[in-house]
Amino acid sequence: MRRFLILLATLAACAGLSTLPAAATPSYCGLVWGSQDKSNPNYSQATLTNVRAGRHECFDRVVVDLAGPSAGYLVRYVDTVTEDGSGAPVPLRGGAFLQVTVNSPAYDNAGNLTYRPTDRTELANVNGYPTLRQIAWAVSFEGQSTIGLGVRARLPFRVSTLDNPTRVVIDVAHYW
Repeated sequence: MRRFLILLATLAACAGLSTLPAAATPSYCGLVWGSQDKSNPNYSQATLTNVRAGRHECFDRVVVDLAGPSAGYLVRYVDTVTEDGSGAPVPLRGGAFLQVTVNSPAYDNAGNLTYRPTDRTELANVNGYPTLRQIAWAVSFEGQSTIGLGVRARLPFRVSTLDNPTRVVIDVAHYW
């Protein structure tokens, strides 16, 4: 971040522009996200079908794919990600942990699994990602599915839902 601000000031000086006072300095990549809880209370009949990750210029992304209408969520930083029902801790790598709860089960009405991770501790390969350290499965319990994200540090994030196909998207910034 410091290098970015120095570069910004240098470019402004070369262009003959005045630099911004510290209070007006733009955030990293212009992101205005915070690190407080984000939630949407909606429930749906959608089922969780996949979890994947991607890298972007300013943030790392986790995508939770759903089959059915958009579902709600609760995403928040916690000291320890836990499994609903048992309260068992989910071990994660990183300096901070995001607990992602999607208001959709990972099983259908007959109890058949709609998502069966090959490795519960590594849902997606995030080796070399700037922010994400690990994505792990916690549990699907009473219509909700929980995933743990191990991140480098407590960083700003945003959560959104998208349609066609339906998914919950969690973006975690690389820096403040």
